[in-house]
Amino acid sequence: MKRKHDLQKRLNLSYLDLTNKTWKVGEFDFPKLLCNPSVLPDYIALYTQPSEYHKTSLTCLAFYNYDDTFDGINGLYNAIYYNDKKRLDFYKKRFEGIKFFIMPDYSVCGDIDRAENIHRLAKARRVALWLTLELNAVVFPNISYSCRKDFDCFLDGLEDVQYVAFSTKGTVNSKPDRELLVEAVQLVTDKLYCLKGIVVYDVCKDNAFVEGVFSYAKEHGIEIFLLPNSLKLRNMSRKERAA
Repeated sequence: MKRKHDLQKRLNLSYLDLTNKTWKVGEFDFPKLLCNPSVLPDYIALYTQPSEYHKTSLTCLAFYNYDDTFDGINGLYNAIYYNDKKRLDFYKKRFEGIKFFIMPDYSVCGDIDRAENIHRLAKARRVALWLTLELNAVVFPNISYSCRKDFDCFLDGLEDVQYVAFSTKGTVNSKPDRELLVEAVQLVTDKLYCLKGIVVYDVCKDNAFVEGVFSYAKEHGIEIFLLPNSLKLRNMSRKERAA
C-alpha cells in the first residue's frame, strides 16, 4: 500500500485517493456525487467575502468569482492535486465551520478547446469530493456548461443528487445565454429523476428573470431556492430607493 501511494505521489495522482471513494460515470469518468441534505442554506457568500462566511449559521460558500481569485497557483485544486498538506491545512482553517458549499465554478467557454472545458468540469468534481470528505460539508453540484455540446456529459455522475445549484449572473442581458440557461434547466429537470430543488445564485434587482428561467422546473415540482446574497440585496435596495 505504501508503494502504491508513493507511486501516486510521484505521478501527481494523489487526487485518486478522492475519486476512488466513489464511482466513475460516463465517457469522461466523472466522479459520482451525492447531495441529499436534510437542511438547506439561507444565504450565499462568495469565496472573496470571508467576512460573510458566517453571515448566518447556515451560510453557503460559492465560488462565483473570476477563476484567478480562487484557482491560482496556490488555489485549492492545486493543493489537492499536488497533495500540498500545508496549503490544504490553510483551506481547512479558512473554511472552518462552513456547512454548505456550491461546487467551484471553473469557467468553461465556448471558444476554447473542449479538452480544457472537460478538464475544468472534472476539477470541480474533485474539489467537491474534497469538500465533502475532508470538511464533512454539504456540496451542491454546480450546473456548468459552455455550449449545447456539453449537454451530452455535464450531468454524468449527478444521477442521484436531490439538489443542484445554478448561477444566473451574466445571463440576463444576453439572449443566447438566456436561451441556453433555459435549456439547461429543462434538461436537469428531465434527466435528474431524484431532483427535489435548485439553489440559485442571482443578483438581479427583482425576481422576474429567475421566475421565468426556472418556470419549467417549478411546473414539474422542483422547488427553487433563490437565496439572498450581498450583491442581490444591494441591487434590490437601490431599486427601492429609486422607486
